[in-house]
Amino acid sequence: MPGNAWAPSLAESWTTSKDGHVYEFLLRKGVRFHNGDPVTAEDVKFSFERYKGGGATALKARVAAVEVVDPLRVRFRLKQPWPDFMTFYATPATSAAWIIPKKYTERVGDDGFKKAPVGAGPYRFVSFTPGVELIVEAYDGYWRKAPAVKRLVFKSVPDESTRLVMLKRGETDVAYGLRGPDAEEVRRSPGLALKVVLPTGSQWIVFTEQWDPKSPWADRRVRLAINLAIDRKGFSDAEYLGYGRPAPSIIPRDFEFYWVPPAYPYDPARARQLLAEAGYPRGFDAVEVATDAVFAPEAESVINGLRAIGIRARLRPMERVAFYKADQEKQFKRLVRVGSGAAGNAATRIEAFVISSGIRSYGGYPDIDALFSDQAVEMDRNRREALLHKIQQLMYERAMFAPIVEAAAMIGVGPRMAEVPTITGHPFISPYEDLKLK
Repeated sequence: MPGNAWAPSLAESWTTSKDGHVYEFLLRKGVRFHNGDPVTAEDVKFSFERYKGGGATALKARVAAVEVVDPLRVRFRLKQPWPDFMTFYATPATSAAWIIPKKYTERVGDDGFKKAPVGAGPYRFVSFTPGVELIVEAYDGYWRKAPAVKRLVFKSVPDESTRLVMLKRGETDVAYGLRGPDAEEVRRSPGLALKVVLPTGSQWIVFTEQWDPKSPWADRRVRLAINLAIDRKGFSDAEYLGYGRPAPSIIPRDFEFYWVPPAYPYDPARARQLLAEAGYPRGFDAVEVATDAVFAPEAESVINGLRAIGIRARLRPMERVAFYKADQEKQFKRLVRVGSGAAGNAATRIEAFVISSGIRSYGGYPDIDALFSDQAVEMDRNRREALLHKIQQLMYERAMFAPIVEAAAMIGVGPRMAEVPTITGHPFISPYEDLKLK
């Protein structure tokens, strides 16, 4: 919630046992789903057991049992102390704590739920046309407050310039995903406003072949050369009007347990020298940089840096679903532009992208894996922070990745809007129930 990253919501309070094995949640009284069913501990247990998202493996490997104590009290028993349980379960790091009604879901089945989902938030589902629009309407029984805006229409408009035109014509009140010239046009246009938020997101290059001794990318000097060849500030200034932040790490600087690494200078001359020392004075063919097409500019900035030091590569932009499917299945064999805006802390980002078993990792190092295992059960915050800092230091020393930017979310706002709420670290307008029209 605004001003409070750990605000009570469906659970009005929670407790943790001294040994770190038990978490117990007390649900808020009188809360109902959009179909009128009460929100109960049975729904919490059902939703957790049904969850199959990106955090499912980590959560279900560590949770021994979920127990319904009474209709408003639910207890989670862990197999061993896990300091990140609340981060994984109760924040947008995963969607595991989004609660749905057990009775309704069992009655209509998964297909029925997809067609007519029911939740407990400020807006209820009206209709969804895939790839076109989603319509929701205010749920006046929402526990926090009745939304002031009674109907929201979310339109899918892939082309950025079209979104800008719609905003200028008054065809939409809010336009997401603006960059460079389009964001500047919003800033210059009378009646429009540019809302800038800094999400906990970052973009970087993955060297998928760094564990292959036959690959140029196995040489740290080559990986370091790429880091010195990227003009991060120039890219951030052009694409994000200076609101974005050149990234020295794949870990966002606002995350808990962040270790501050030395910033990579933009130094193409030193990069060429490193390539020569590694045996590539004339560069080499890196083949391609794959990316979700939405973030093609980030990948292009890297390709421009590669070209400047003699490394050849072509851009491989992909439709988003195809890209993420290929990346999660570890299909890419060259360079990949990867990013994440998931909430969490340094440990959650490392677990997904750095350790050998990470769901988005192409490899790892035994010493980093061992340090991660140690911190995962360390309940002393200072000792845990030291372990996570050591991991990040090793990531930096080995040039495991080439960080690019911590992107800014630039949102165009039309003249009808009176209040446009935002939450620190969240890339979109939120919470929607706080929206107000003039």
